[in-house]
Parts: sequence; C-alpha cells; structure tokens
Amino acid sequence: MNTFTIKDLENLSGIKAHTIRIWEQRYNFLRPNRTGTNIRYYCNEELKTVLNISLLNRYGYKISHIDKMTEDDLRQKIVSLTLSEARQERLVNELIGQMIDLDFGQFEDTLDDHIRLRGIDKTIIQLIFPFLDRIGVLWQSNHIHPVQEHLVTNIIRQKLIAGIESSSTPVQLNKTVLLFLPEGEYHELGLLYVYYLLKNRGVKPIYLGANIPLKDLAFICEHKKPDYLYTHLTCIAGSFHFEKFLEMVHRLMPATPFVISGRLARTPLQKVPPAIHLKKSLSEVMEYISNI
Repeated sequence: MNTFTIKDLENLSGIKAHTIRIWEQRYNFLRPNRTGTNIRYYCNEELKTVLNISLLNRYGYKISHIDKMTEDDLRQKIVSLTLSEARQERLVNELIGQMIDLDFGQFEDTLDDHIRLRGIDKTIIQLIFPFLDRIGVLWQSNHIHPVQEHLVTNIIRQKLIAGIESSSTPVQLNKTVLLFLPEGEYHELGLLYVYYLLKNRGVKPIYLGANIPLKDLAFICEHKKPDYLYTHLTCIAGSFHFEKFLEMVHRLMPATPFVISGRLARTPLQKVPPAIHLKKSLSEVMEYISNI
C-alpha cells in the first residue's frame, strides 16, 4: 500500500491542505494516520476519497451534503455528472485510482474504451496528458512504488506509439525537429506526445530518446542540422542544474532554437539564454507547434 502526504493530496486534487485539515475536523470521510512525529499520512482509499469529493464539490455539491452520502451514493453522483469537463476529470481520477491499486488491466481498458469512443488524439489530450501532469508529483516525491510507474508508463507508451504509427497528414513541411531527453531523464511519454503532434503537423521528427549526453546531441546537430531542438523535462535523477543545462546547450548549439516543455519548464529562472523557448502548458506547446 502507498502512503501520501497532505501535500500529495493537495497537488492531486487541487484542494488546499488547509481546507483538507478543516474537512478532517468537521466531517467523517477522512481519518489520516500519523507518524511518531505527528505528521499526517494517507492511504490509497483516502486519496481516492479526496479525489471523488473534490470532483463533486467542484461541480456543485456541498461538503456537508457529500459527508452524508454512502459510498454507493457517492459513486452514483460522480457517474451522473454530465459536463464534459467533469466526465474527463472523473476518468483521470479513475486512472489514478487504478494505478495505485495495481489494477493495470482496468487501467488499459479505461484508455482503450476512450480511444474507441474518441480516438487516440482526444484520448491523449483529454486523459493521458492530464493524468501525467497530475501524477508527475508522485514520481518526484517517490510516494508510489517504481513498479507502478513502470507498468503505467509502458501501457501509455504503447498507446502513444500506436498513435504515432497510425497518424498521417497530406501536408509535409520542410522542417526537422530533433527530440531528446538529457542524461538522467527517462520519462519519455511527454516527448513521445510531442513526436505525435509534430508528425501530425507534417514536420520531420528525429527521435533520439532518453538519457542523451550533450556531446552526442551536438554531434547529431552538426551532421543533421535540425531546425529545432526539443525536450520535455519531467523529473531528472541526480544533481541536475536546469540553468547550467540551458547555458551548456546554448554554448554547444547557439544557432539552433531550443524548445522545452514539461514540469521543469515552469521553474523560475533568473536568466534564459537566447533562442531558448520555455513552454509551460499543453496549450503553449500546441500553439508553438502549429506555428512551426
């Protein structure tokens, strides 16, 4: 069983830790355990409870009303939400619950059902990317077991690769983008999604993959001369220094525009070298690609 901090619950549900503490005092649906130093921690079921309650609360149900619901009532109210945004959030919450419960068969079924109904493109935008964005905080805090991460990412990777292989466009742009992840970064899913977007746009992607030393990147750039470099940074192992990394890329390949997305792209920086573009949201990524 996983254990989660109150900060994990805040990041995953969007409910402030202060509000969660008030809920614990006033209502009966949360009963956290405490460490020997009196720090709250939560189990799988409590995480799923907070996700469900935050969803209903966001779409009009009062907490005092939710507190009186049985588990069946809660489940029925969630399923009955009709707004498309609410249904999307419910499915993302289900993916999170299926991951922490090790229910990987159901996890894949949820994705496959959505692909059949909406297609791979909408599944990536509406489910996969929001799921990855929310769950990335658990990967960074090591509050899920590595095997949970590996199994989930392998399932999603298969769906993304299938989408890449099946995508086609009559438009072909005379532009090349070199996609890579730097040393210590192994989270490929965001980069594979960008590959998918670029291919649909008619751009020629060159995919190097994960854990690429900068000297190897410079070697490929010198010979292939891409129009752009692209990386998607989620969570890099070791003593990675983001600003030094940007400076090094600019020094080695100063003439090539370099686009960066992912969680680390939101890092506050004192100085960004020329020709480096930080994309802090999916909408910014899509807008940039549409303008290539």
